[in-house]
Amino acid sequence: MQATWGGSHVDMDTGKAGLPGKPRFSAQQAHVGRWLSPFFLTCAVYFLLWSPENQPSWVGALIKCLPILYLVVFLWTVYPGGGYSLLLQGALLCSAVGDSCLVWPEAFLHGMAAFAVAHLLYLWAFGLTPLKPSLLLPILLASVPYYGLLLGHLPPDMVLPLTAYSLVLAAMLWRGLARGGSTRWGALLFTLSDAVLAWNIFVHPLPHAHLVVMTTYYAAQTLIALSAFQSPRLKSN
Repeated sequence: MQATWGGSHVDMDTGKAGLPGKPRFSAQQAHVGRWLSPFFLTCAVYFLLWSPENQPSWVGALIKCLPILYLVVFLWTVYPGGGYSLLLQGALLCSAVGDSCLVWPEAFLHGMAAFAVAHLLYLWAFGLTPLKPSLLLPILLASVPYYGLLLGHLPPDMVLPLTAYSLVLAAMLWRGLARGGSTRWGALLFTLSDAVLAWNIFVHPLPHAHLVVMTTYYAAQTLIALSAFQSPRLKSN
């Protein structure tokens, strides 16, 4: 059954079933899209200004962090309530700290620690329901050979910290895949970004590695942030 509302058709049966009609959903999408426009602008500014010849600086660190800091503002403004959103905001703030630290090579361990805390907050947000332990097998089959190859190229003082970080990252990937929705793709892209970054630093420089790392990283954080707007049913699917 349909009725006309504001010049558009609304499915009344959908409304009875407790599901939002198309106009309401489209309006929410447009609202979120408008709020994300500055995020894409800050990403564009970063990629336009970045150069491999750039020296580490606080200005460069700020420009790198601006997209992530904007996602915090975005969630705080558009979706302020709920523990899930607050945990995502905390993870994004920790990620911004990690981004700043990674601008200086000597602060790599500090950056990795900040990102480890971010992943722990994501783990807390994603929860343990549904558990889906079967996802652990493909994660292990992909991560163990990769880490085995990476291990032979690590400095001795990096073996333990990177092992601990890899375990936290794998756990975040597991819970992100189990949660589904945009969280699934965000967790996958985050893992891909870190894998390319580690290979480029410790094993062999890769062509366009920085572009791949930052593109997948910004996309990952955006997809995880957008999971705050998904219904529990969408998240579980």
